[in-house]
Amino acid sequence: MPTPRNRARFGTGDGPTMHSVAQLAGVSAQTVSRVLRDQPNVAESTRASVLEAVNQLGYQRNHAASVLSSGRSRTLGVIMWSMVQTSGLLISRGIERAAHQGGYTVETMTVTEPLIPSVEAAMSALVHQGASGVVLALPMNEPSPRLSELLVQIPCVSLDGMLPSHGPQISVDQEVIAQLATNHLLELGHPTVWHVAGRRDWNDASTRERAWRQALQQAGCTVPPVQYGDWTPESGYRVGQVLAADPQVTAIFVASDEMAFGVLRALREAGRKVPEHVSVVGVDDIALAAYASPSLTTVAQPFEDVGERAVHRLLAQVEDRPYEPAAAMEPALVVRDSTGVPAAGRSRS
Repeated sequence: MPTPRNRARFGTGDGPTMHSVAQLAGVSAQTVSRVLRDQPNVAESTRASVLEAVNQLGYQRNHAASVLSSGRSRTLGVIMWSMVQTSGLLISRGIERAAHQGGYTVETMTVTEPLIPSVEAAMSALVHQGASGVVLALPMNEPSPRLSELLVQIPCVSLDGMLPSHGPQISVDQEVIAQLATNHLLELGHPTVWHVAGRRDWNDASTRERAWRQALQQAGCTVPPVQYGDWTPESGYRVGQVLAADPQVTAIFVASDEMAFGVLRALREAGRKVPEHVSVVGVDDIALAAYASPSLTTVAQPFEDVGERAVHRLLAQVEDRPYEPAAAMEPALVVRDSTGVPAAGRSRS
């Protein structure tokens, strides 16, 4: 049993720390943290040793002591693009809910563009603030050398296949998204499917574009030129004006619901009825999709689940718990009123 002499040895002038408790109990600081949070997967003998050390040292667990002992606060960092998108808001909601359930707060850093210097600055700030871990919700392919240095200093989870060599990733199968949308339109009888893609520098946009192209090629269909937007309704409207002027366009796969709203408006203004003249499929299934005119057929992504799963995976790293590698999450086609048999097919039926 520890003596007062032991207590003086393991304590500090500012009081005992979690590291002091870990030293006295002969375990890691992560194990002490798990015991104090009454987490499972701790042997009873280990739990007893930790609690005895806590009592002997007079350790009182609080935020300041947690940061002092581990160098980390009970804060999770999130780095996101500052553009307001419904998908990002839903992911944030899932992150915050799971973090709060785990006893953590969330510090969100936004960048105006997903460029390396901005991400480096945000990551550096979170590391120096003592964040326990970081969720990277950005469309990056490979980190810079400086960002790689920062990523090894802190547990990290990336979304949608970003930075795969730097920790776990949580993703929705973007290839399946494109396949569901494209094949749905082809099965309705459309001769080909035009594509309004997202930003060229986004992983999910490039993956969907590639899978759309492959689906058309496998079906023996002509692959039309890709039209690029930037995820905003305005960009969808601009591209929609171009597509509405082409009478050969009868089916459009749009890479986000928000861009699809712009496409629908452009088609309506040009006198192209949906779905009588042109069928449109979006991606995301945000709440407004069901209330568009006509209601939008779309491929749903489980955004809140993505955020929650990212936090669960991150906390497993932070708290040194085992976790199973997760398969990509599956999207689902939601058929509404914006898709139908092309006009030529209806006249033959």
